[in-house]
Amino acid sequence: MPEHFHPKGKAPSEHTLRILAEARETLPFSDTRDFDEQARGLIAEMPQKQIMADAGHVAWDKARFDFLNEDREWDSIHPSMLRQARLNQDYGLYEVLEGQIYQVRGFDLSQISFVRGETGWICFDPLISAEVARAAWEFFQEHRGEGLPLTAVIYSHSHTDHWGGVRGIVDEADVRAGKVEIIAPRDFMEFTISENVYAGNAMNRRLSFQYGQVLPVAPHGFVTQGLGQGVSAGEVGLIAPSKIVEADIEYLDVDGVRMVFQNTPDTEAPSEMNTYIPEMKALWMAENVVSSLHNIYTLRGAPVRDPLRWSKYIARALYLFGTEAEVLFASHHWPRWGNDRVQEVLRAQRDVYAHMNNQVLHYANQGVTINQIHEVYEPSEGLKQTWHTRGYHGSPQHNSRGVIQRYLGFWDCNPTTLIPHTPADSAPLYVEMMGGSGPILAKAAELHEAGEYRQATEILDKLVHAEPGNQEAKDALADAFEQLGYQQENPGLRNSFLAGAYELRSGIPAGERASTSGPDVIRAMSTEMFLNFLGIRMDSRQAEGLEFTVNIVTPDNGEKFILELANATLTNIEGFLADDPDLTLVVNRADLERVMIGEAEFEALIGDGTIQAEGDVSILGQLAQKMVDFDPLFEVLPGTSDHDAVSLAANAYEAATGATIPE
Repeated sequence: MPEHFHPKGKAPSEHTLRILAEARETLPFSDTRDFDEQARGLIAEMPQKQIMADAGHVAWDKARFDFLNEDREWDSIHPSMLRQARLNQDYGLYEVLEGQIYQVRGFDLSQISFVRGETGWICFDPLISAEVARAAWEFFQEHRGEGLPLTAVIYSHSHTDHWGGVRGIVDEADVRAGKVEIIAPRDFMEFTISENVYAGNAMNRRLSFQYGQVLPVAPHGFVTQGLGQGVSAGEVGLIAPSKIVEADIEYLDVDGVRMVFQNTPDTEAPSEMNTYIPEMKALWMAENVVSSLHNIYTLRGAPVRDPLRWSKYIARALYLFGTEAEVLFASHHWPRWGNDRVQEVLRAQRDVYAHMNNQVLHYANQGVTINQIHEVYEPSEGLKQTWHTRGYHGSPQHNSRGVIQRYLGFWDCNPTTLIPHTPADSAPLYVEMMGGSGPILAKAAELHEAGEYRQATEILDKLVHAEPGNQEAKDALADAFEQLGYQQENPGLRNSFLAGAYELRSGIPAGERASTSGPDVIRAMSTEMFLNFLGIRMDSRQAEGLEFTVNIVTPDNGEKFILELANATLTNIEGFLADDPDLTLVVNRADLERVMIGEAEFEALIGDGTIQAEGDVSILGQLAQKMVDFDPLFEVLPGTSDHDAVSLAANAYEAATGATIPE
């Protein structure tokens, strides 16, 4: 066993080893079909393990995962997770359907697919960042692309790993000229922007736990993300779609290829669609069907998804297309071939979401609460013995709580928890009643020795909140988190426990900033969304007593807004102008975008005549003073922000990781 990456790190305990050994004995490791399907169709392996970013750092480093190729078990990795990690080691060009469909796999969290059109290639989901998408396209062209151009790009849904790399393979001028079509599901732009911006800073900080961005890739640290090995760190861009699929079922010719699009809103993403190619009998299931149970509630935070609707859309795809499809492929993992196998996968994926919805509500209607359901709910035995319905992205534990949250909300109906104290306010009372830090640490050590790690975290969490400077307490809590992390089959749960352990031991690390609000995303915001976000950024406590009304007119696109500050609240309404505003701004939307992305300031554009202003211009300065730049490294665990910023980045890739992937 290699040394732990952290000087305070611990080896797996005998209790952890027993849990992992039980998994080896009870899971269906004799079913190796996934490995056969994953290896099928390999044309060429990618020889370069690193893909460089245009900015000079490493955008993708597959060599970090080479330890997974060793023929051995790791006693700090759940055997089921290790199996999934090895399946995610594919790295090259694969043939899905001879001469017609290909995938370049292993270049990012998601896969990029190419379908042969009449005059060129149609791309499904161009990865997260431009550099890896470009490398995938060039590798494909080298081996099978025939020098033909890209004629269309299909965004399957609104999450970053399915559109962020588009500028690596498409020139926006070609889209505007009609040479390349970009197709997306209805409401794509609305949800792409709102999910990434409104709560983006908080989501990215939480994502650093779920995705283990603070952890080195190592047997004691980050192993896989389940959906893929990890997240690329290149330039994220966005080109707006030129065609939106509006109907529930819509038929389109895409570069001469007949395609049937099935909108599936509020499933894996709020805007998502499946695609069937009848002449090829090929079914693209986007991210609605992958080789894992997906998230109903995602740990980084997002609106809770609808598992019943998700199940029904899969069922609809099964009966619309799946009864004749001969190959099923998707934006993650590997294809499935043969109609029997396609139907088998679709039925099990349909059932895993329906079972969770129905059985969780079955328990909820008998009084099981959001704080109990994860101890009660279990998938059916058949689903537990099916590899592709196990929890490599979502988990039964946090998904079952998500179902309760969707239908009943956060409250467990116990009046004690209705208006709870914050942990920092309640913890001192608990610590006092438990006799202080000494007895707590002694009892925690006893629980740790007995393998009762979750019990240990109950009391240590109270102590750490009461005494954020108590490093002995933080180290003890980190030790318990670490063992719980080793025991997890689900990468997000493992990463969250291990990331918590790391931050408790060493403080909040530098080098793991994530950004969902690059220039392309900001420019793509509607004016209303931009004004909404100003209301989020404004610190209302600093705006007490301040009132004003501003008219905003954007003549190049015909928009008009009232922006009003009253009751320490900034609101806006589209389509109206106030009769007696304090300030009127006339600004072309194109110039407003310069302000939105930070390229220019209102005052400067007013000064040079680009923006016409009438009224009290000082309002803009007053408003600017009330705006907050959100800290992307805010404290999650108590006492972790008082350390010097450190980084365990083993190479330039980890130091530069800045892409985010809201799954």
